Amino acid sequence: MKAGGSQERYTLGDHVLQIGVVLGAIAIVLGLAASVYIGLASHHIPIDFSFLSQVSGLHLSEGLTLDLSRPWDLVPFSSSDTNLQALILGLYNTLKVALLGIVFSTLLGLLVGIGRVSPNWLLNRVCLVFVDLVRNTPLLIQLFFWYFAVVLQLPALRSAAQFYGVIASRQGIYTPSLLGVPAWPDFWWAALASLVLAAVILRLTRRPGARAFRWPGIAVIAIAWGVALAALGHPLRIDLPVASRFRASGGLAFTPEFSAILLALVVYTAAFIAEIVRGSIEAVSTRQWMAAYALGLKRHQAMTHIILPQAFRILVPPLVNQYLNLAKNTSLAIAIGFPDLFNVYGTVANQTGRSMEGILIVMVAYLALNWLISLVMNLYNRRLMAQGAR
Repeated sequence: MKAGGSQERYTLGDHVLQIGVVLGAIAIVLGLAASVYIGLASHHIPIDFSFLSQVSGLHLSEGLTLDLSRPWDLVPFSSSDTNLQALILGLYNTLKVALLGIVFSTLLGLLVGIGRVSPNWLLNRVCLVFVDLVRNTPLLIQLFFWYFAVVLQLPALRSAAQFYGVIASRQGIYTPSLLGVPAWPDFWWAALASLVLAAVILRLTRRPGARAFRWPGIAVIAIAWGVALAALGHPLRIDLPVASRFRASGGLAFTPEFSAILLALVVYTAAFIAEIVRGSIEAVSTRQWMAAYALGLKRHQAMTHIILPQAFRILVPPLVNQYLNLAKNTSLAIAIGFPDLFNVYGTVANQTGRSMEGILIVMVAYLALNWLISLVMNLYNRRLMAQGAR
């Protein structure tokens, strides 16, 4: 490989080497697959995926699955559904935990990372203790802590206090949610069209000569929405949870198992993200701080407008690894009985005896999930690099 300016040039030998490595990896995988197939066939155990269409008979109370008669329609799971629908429910729960975990761990890690470089001694020490304590404790132990020592120790539902509509009890955590009025589908399409129109306006007004039309165009959309809301009413309403003696209704409900696995993953991953953020901020040249102060910016303004945008270009590649780890660590939910993909697979495999086929499905699902995360983050990283090169 030869360096040519800022671009790296690959020689013919580099391409041949890469192709050889890929072909070798494919040959190893095919060889292992053939060995497994021959081994199972010698014991009269053929690989068969017909168990996916069998009725599962499982009782899974959390999550949604696909109605196979109406594709893309998510419905609650019932015991008469098939094993395939049970695995889809497990994948749905895994995706739910992974996506929420990525969002909340990023926010928490960003705050803790900024606190790690704060000149405030107390804030800096608190963040340091948090990072050291969490990073040096196994995730499984933290998961048990959040489940048995925190979530299950909350008060019973009948005696749980409400805090701004949020009810935290050992039966689950309930938060306010938004409910659509009957006219919500029309509003949904209008909202989608408005977002597309706003994106087009922002795109077309990027040039200096057209920037004068940017905010008037956005203002026209906002005024149109204001007039529509005044004439037709609000498309959404807040649904507050209401607790009775044994159960709560309304709002958004999180089971104890889901709350515990989400808390454990968010706190654990945020500690690692905080160190990535700290290292990325410290990698930005101190002359950038001096230049920002010379312009009269205060510390938080320099951090927001000067330092963090440059730090993001450094932290995105290592951040991808943390996201991938988080997605894979969702499989630890089996320890507290949360019906994620790996947990549901175990139950289905025990009932059908199709462990090999089930684990292949689970591996492919996690592989696809991690490829998707990598793809999105690489596209985002490429966009950041392109902006920095301008």
